Amino acid sequence: MKSKEKKILRLIKVQIALLILLVIGVAYYYLGGYAKEVSTLKNDALSIVKHSNTNTFRQIETSEVYDAKGQTISVLKGEKDVYYLTYKEIPLDFTKAIVSIEDKKFFDHSGVDYKAIARAAYAMLKDGEVTQGGSTITQQLARTMFLSNEKTWQRKVEEIYIASELEKKYSKEQILEFYLNNVYFSNGYYGIQAAAKGFFSKDANQLSLSEICYILAIPNSPTYYDPVANPQNTLKRRDRILKAMYDDGKISEDEYKSATEETINLNRTSALKHNYVETYVYYCATRDLMKTAGFEFKTDFTTEEGQKAYDKAYEEAYNNWNKSLFTSGYRIYTSIDLDMQNQLQNSIDSALLEFTDENDEGIYALQSAGVCLDNETGMTKAIVGGRSQEIKGYTLNRAFQSYRQPGSSIKPLIVYTPVLERGLTSDTLVMDEKQEDGPENSTGSYAGEITLREAVAQSKNTVAWQLYEKLTPETGMQYLKDLEFSHITKDDYGMAACLGGLTVGVSPLEMAKGYCCICHDGYMREPDCILKITDSTGNIIYEANPEEKQVYKENAARMMTDMLQSVVTDGTAKGIDLGEMPCAGKTGTTNNNRDGWFVGYTKYYTTSIWVGYDIPKKVPGLTGSSYPAAIWQDYMNAIHQGLLPAEFKKPVEYIGTEEQLEEPLLDEEEPFGEFDQEHPEEENSYQVITQTFDGTAVPEGAIPENATDIRITTTTEQILQAPEQ
Repeated sequence: MKSKEKKILRLIKVQIALLILLVIGVAYYYLGGYAKEVSTLKNDALSIVKHSNTNTFRQIETSEVYDAKGQTISVLKGEKDVYYLTYKEIPLDFTKAIVSIEDKKFFDHSGVDYKAIARAAYAMLKDGEVTQGGSTITQQLARTMFLSNEKTWQRKVEEIYIASELEKKYSKEQILEFYLNNVYFSNGYYGIQAAAKGFFSKDANQLSLSEICYILAIPNSPTYYDPVANPQNTLKRRDRILKAMYDDGKISEDEYKSATEETINLNRTSALKHNYVETYVYYCATRDLMKTAGFEFKTDFTTEEGQKAYDKAYEEAYNNWNKSLFTSGYRIYTSIDLDMQNQLQNSIDSALLEFTDENDEGIYALQSAGVCLDNETGMTKAIVGGRSQEIKGYTLNRAFQSYRQPGSSIKPLIVYTPVLERGLTSDTLVMDEKQEDGPENSTGSYAGEITLREAVAQSKNTVAWQLYEKLTPETGMQYLKDLEFSHITKDDYGMAACLGGLTVGVSPLEMAKGYCCICHDGYMREPDCILKITDSTGNIIYEANPEEKQVYKENAARMMTDMLQSVVTDGTAKGIDLGEMPCAGKTGTTNNNRDGWFVGYTKYYTTSIWVGYDIPKKVPGLTGSSYPAAIWQDYMNAIHQGLLPAEFKKPVEYIGTEEQLEEPLLDEEEPFGEFDQEHPEEENSYQVITQTFDGTAVPEGAIPENATDIRITTTTEQILQAPEQ
């Protein structure tokens, strides 16, 4: 057979194969019920667009937020009607920019760019992930106004039908008008006029080209490109938009160069600036709505690819539900106590009153943040993300958005409570001495043999280092992961972590959570402030049901609390007491006095305080026992007025009952856990447990049935002199 005939035969075979596939596809489409489902989606789309009019794109339903006493905290509204601009009022650079970056063929297609969809699909198959979008501006408008961001083929099909119908009913100019007035710009701003006023205190027609592109950078991902939280990300996308405009011939080279070199300075009006309560409430409410929709939160990942996939899914879900806060008419009931909130703000402001230096943006250079949790419920009562000042500036909520080195305040979480679980007690003798390659104490002096209680009270770095070395960083860091601290990296698994040397750090909210866990007998509850969310007619959408997870053993947590009381009576925070109200806490100071911490609690509340510069640098005189402890003491004294003194629960080694003794103090199989596991034959020489009744030692099981005062004393030998491995 000739070569030409072979080619013809192959072509015929290919055509027959394609025809068979087409027949199979059509049959599957109809017999599988997809034809009926698509027809339904099409009819829904036709109905949606048919019943829409120009007022549809102005309407919004206001949400409201209430504190623990029913007082209104804020009213969440996009203010579309107030800030709505007609097409003639929209500066031309807005339409040029948005078309260049989002939909170059906007004026040519009929609502859907099928070639763009095909390119996006090809790129997805090629790269294994979505690397470019296929949605037109009209499709984005359809999704914003009428649909969710759910990743299903049904939603995509309906989006295409709605976009096609919108193009038939409205002009291109109207569609651009609708889009630019409804797109979300983060921080509660819907539409370009609200964004212009919110971020720059200007009308949209007063913005420079650079500022216009900066604003238009945000909608692509309102969280990632949030100019308050992530200004550098916003700036990079602004430059990409300007480059697209230049490549499309929309701006000249001089305009492009001038706009990219322009410095962006946010100037948020006080009337529109959200305070620390509001930003935290919006964060919690958004996450609770995500949880209700089935989103599973994670802080631990085995691969970088897994974390990237999670981060992307989280961002999409967060953006979607965060936008709904401003349009869905929710009634949001919180645990926030505005009186406690104002007191925490006042305590921070008063303590730092003498520090008046400001940064280039007019924000106080020296900052502080604090969080107060209710120990009974685990819910947030107050949260302050910085000092208050009457200026036009941005608000960064440092209480949960900033991560800093915790210094010695981390020791109870990853060193001391874990070793108490493994058999040590407050009376265990440890050695405070300088070791080769080990840290120095902040005082530069060493006390020799001391008790573990003294080591905690005086914040001895040498002791924490020795214990952590035997515990191992892997074991210690697992506690932070169990506490679901969000920024633990692989580089944190070193010895420096036991003194607070972490790669990214921790937030005041996370530190409050950790200490609240110790106070709560080792059981962690994820901090939140949302008690209930309803729709405008009272139907419950979300209701709090806090889950508890055991991180530390109960007795170890109680022993830790007992030792932390010594910090305020005889240790680094001596004098930072609350009168007759029992309290426990820990100071933390980082190298060169860059960060100061005090985290402490009573039976009623846990409060975490941080002080430092946003860009870390030395603060003369700053230690955990200075400004942070003073703020903590002033605030805690105020909120405990009128409350009866409440003692902490005692560990069983001090006052035991038969009920408490049901669970042994030590693991009988592995008394020391990670300690010296390679020498199990010597474990008995390390630990001796003695039970006494009426002052007389008795063997196990020989305690009289009517015993009410049982005492257990534990002595530990050679923990720090374990055989060399």
